[in-house]
Amino acid sequence: MIRTKSFIRVIACYALCFFILNNTAQAQKPKFHVIAFYTGREDQAHISFMHEANKWFPEMAKKYNFTYDSTKNWSNMNAEFLSKYQVVVFLDSRPEDPGARAAFEKYMKNGGAWLGFHFSAFALTPSGVEANWDWYHNEFLGSGQYVSNTWRPTPAVLRNEAKDHPALKNIPDTFRSAPNEWYKWEKDLRKNPDIRILLSIDSSSFPLGTGPKQNEIWHSGYYPVVWANKHYKMIYMNMGHNDIDYEHHTNKDLSHTFDNPMESKLIIDALLWLGNGEKAE
Repeated sequence: MIRTKSFIRVIACYALCFFILNNTAQAQKPKFHVIAFYTGREDQAHISFMHEANKWFPEMAKKYNFTYDSTKNWSNMNAEFLSKYQVVVFLDSRPEDPGARAAFEKYMKNGGAWLGFHFSAFALTPSGVEANWDWYHNEFLGSGQYVSNTWRPTPAVLRNEAKDHPALKNIPDTFRSAPNEWYKWEKDLRKNPDIRILLSIDSSSFPLGTGPKQNEIWHSGYYPVVWANKHYKMIYMNMGHNDIDYEHHTNKDLSHTFDNPMESKLIIDALLWLGNGEKAE
């Protein structure tokens, strides 16, 4: 009888250890996998943000239990490679190869998730980045071509337009952003039923920009900054252009996007929503 009780205790102990180890292993298993694509070739402001992002995201990955990889090899934009990841990030550009573009479109239409920053939405004909990807710029992003921008990079007061969206749940009605170069777009996103604007520039920001050209200073108007497409699991953010000392030719960083606590909170909440496996809102 004593031996039987001892045996039962041993079995119970082994069962408890197995339960603890199994649950610990499950808890440590990454919730999702992120791959960031970048070019890092032109404009020190975009390169600065790219380096900053590739340092910040791995720190967030450890904190929130996901994995973060990055690559400047755009040939990795193919079905086999993308199948390993639940979220794709464009840090500073877009794919140019037709095969890579087709692979990304298929990935998104099959339920993949995407987070894009600043120059990843740029397109202008004529320029070095032609408006030659209709699905991406007109359907997916809905913004069409780039039209103009503010200068110099300056902070703006941003307005929360979607308080019920998971990415905006911890964002107040308004907050002051990090310095940025803000873009104006060809198409009015308010008229697109597929687009949900999440943040826009609040009127208290005007005048926005310092010039020296007068057309680089905005005095009025409506400017979306962050938005989503209801048919895809995606968020585009116009942030991602740090202030750089071009005037004195030092090319030193004068600002960092992730130094802004509210902007950082917005970005990580957006990424966590994109990676949670739920459908688009």
